[in-house]
Amino acid sequence: LYDEGIPLENIVIVSGIGCHAKIVDYVNVNSFYSIHGRVTPVAEGIKIANPDLKVIGFAGDGDAYGEGLEHLIFAAKRNIDITMIIHNNRVYGLTTGQFTPTSPVGFKGRSTPEGTLEYPINPLEIMLASGATFIARSYSRGLKYLKKTLKEAITHKGFSIVDVLQVCVTFFNLYKYYNERIYRLKDHDSENYNQALQRIREWDYNSDSQIALGVFYKKEIPTFEDKFKEGYTYL
Repeated sequence: LYDEGIPLENIVIVSGIGCHAKIVDYVNVNSFYSIHGRVTPVAEGIKIANPDLKVIGFAGDGDAYGEGLEHLIFAAKRNIDITMIIHNNRVYGLTTGQFTPTSPVGFKGRSTPEGTLEYPINPLEIMLASGATFIARSYSRGLKYLKKTLKEAITHKGFSIVDVLQVCVTFFNLYKYYNERIYRLKDHDSENYNQALQRIREWDYNSDSQIALGVFYKKEIPTFEDKFKEGYTYL
C-alpha cells in the first residue's frame, strides 16, 4: 500500500479473535478489534460508512469459515470493496488444538482425540459460488509471492479474499505436507469462471493432491458502494 501511495490514515484493518488478531497491534494504521466471526460485517460497515477508506479484514479459518461463514458469503454476494485475508492454519490454535472447518478427516485434537469424522469445506469454492470477484490462495512460506498476491487483492476494486495457508507448529505442523505439494498457477485464465472452478477443485483441503497458489478468479463489476452512492435502481 505504501508503494501505491495510499496514505496510512486512509487504511483500516479489522481483526477477530484468534492467533491472527494481534496483527492490528503491529501495523501502524487505523485498526478495529471485532469479536469472533464478525470481522466481515465490521469491515463492511466501515466501508459503507466511508467508501474512501481502504478496508482490510484479517481472520482465522475458524473465525471466518466457522462462525463467520455466512458473513463472508453475503459480502461476496454484495461485492463490497473490502479485502479478507484468512490466516488458515486449519486448527484452533489459540484454544490449544481443536478442529476447524478446514481440518482434514482424521485430525486429532483436544475435541477429537480419536480423529474428526467430518470432511472439510472448500472455502474458495464457496466464495466462487457466492460471487466473490477476486479469489486467491497463498502460503506464508514465500513472502515475496505472498506480498505480490496480497497487493493484487487489496488493489482490486470489489470483494477480494486470499486464503493464506499457514502452519501452527505446536498443534498442526504442515510444513512438510505443503512443501511437497504446492505449485504456482501458470497458463491460467483468471477471468474464466469454469477454469477457476476446475483449479479450485484440484485440492479439496483433505486429499493429497497438488495445491495451487495464485489468483484463481478475478472480475471487475460494479461494487455495492457504487450502487449505494448512485441510488442504484433495479429494473
